Amino acid sequence: MPHVAPARSAGVALDLDTGTVVFAQNGARALAPASNEKLPLTYAALVRLGPTFRIETDVLGEGELDGTVWNGALVLKGNGDPTLSRAGLRALAAQLKAAGIRKVTGGVVGDESSYDARRVVSGWKPSFFIDESPPLSALVVDRARVGRFVTRAPALAAATAFRDVLRTAGVVVAGSVRTGRAADWSEPLASVSSPTLAAMLRFMDRESDNFTAEMLLKQLGLSELDRGTSASGASVISDVLLEAGVPMTGVRIVDGSGLSRLDRLTANALATLLEKAWADPTVQPTLAAALPVAGVNGTLEDRLRKPPARGRVIAKTGTTDEASSLSGYVPDRFAFAILQNGHPLSWWWARRAQDRFAQVLAAQ
Repeated sequence: MPHVAPARSAGVALDLDTGTVVFAQNGARALAPASNEKLPLTYAALVRLGPTFRIETDVLGEGELDGTVWNGALVLKGNGDPTLSRAGLRALAAQLKAAGIRKVTGGVVGDESSYDARRVVSGWKPSFFIDESPPLSALVVDRARVGRFVTRAPALAAATAFRDVLRTAGVVVAGSVRTGRAADWSEPLASVSSPTLAAMLRFMDRESDNFTAEMLLKQLGLSELDRGTSASGASVISDVLLEAGVPMTGVRIVDGSGLSRLDRLTANALATLLEKAWADPTVQPTLAAALPVAGVNGTLEDRLRKPPARGRVIAKTGTTDEASSLSGYVPDRFAFAILQNGHPLSWWWARRAQDRFAQVLAAQ
């Protein structure tokens, strides 16, 4: 392909029935994966957390109820739900009102302590903050949007929004809005849950959503290692891949989205991961439902629009200025992975090569 260096391109295709490699070029070469980085995250999250996993956001009370007055503070404690919205805050306010609370004397505290305070991940270009992902925090409402802007203080903005929602619901709130950490003795008063992990992954993979990926990476670290950090989540992914027998030489997991310039995957690792996922009945249905469908939806809606690939090939795309990728399935026939790098890379030519490869496989 013109403008795409063969030495910095890799491709592998496996027969799903036999595991036989039907095509391999530079399969062991470590390359930047772009958003194909979301595939190891998806697999590890399904293996460790399961498709029905949900993330709770809680309201904790520091004080006591005297009639209809809560004497003390309300703590809005986030646990990393990337989908939390004002609708969720309204549901929390309704629960408090149903419990008889009509006034709060001690204000509202936003608690984002379930995750670390890092808003980005190692290896991101400075422009990726806000442009490619809102700030990462265990407590983010409406993807940190306040009016037309994205706030750099998501937990404070969430606590402020919650105070406003409470007031609209008829609960008088006195005292300040601030950030902090819930006391160990605080009392659970209300909670809302995210959609299932399966639903969050479907949005993340179909639309290639970076924010959801990074929030779920920290969630893996929190759930498995009790550390809500990107590095902890990355170590969980590496452990899951090792346990599955994925070849890890040349693989470096740094973030969940593929934005980090430090990420490295190989076509061998991706193809093996996809093969293992297809053989796992707890993973396969959710992963298959999450991937974009050629010519139909998500990031493949405008690609592979002709038979035999259209409606048949399901695959994760990836695009940065230095990497382009396409990895997925011709269901029940093949798993495939393609990674292409350049400085910069012609994404148009890279996609032509990827689409031709997918069409050939779909025709088999």
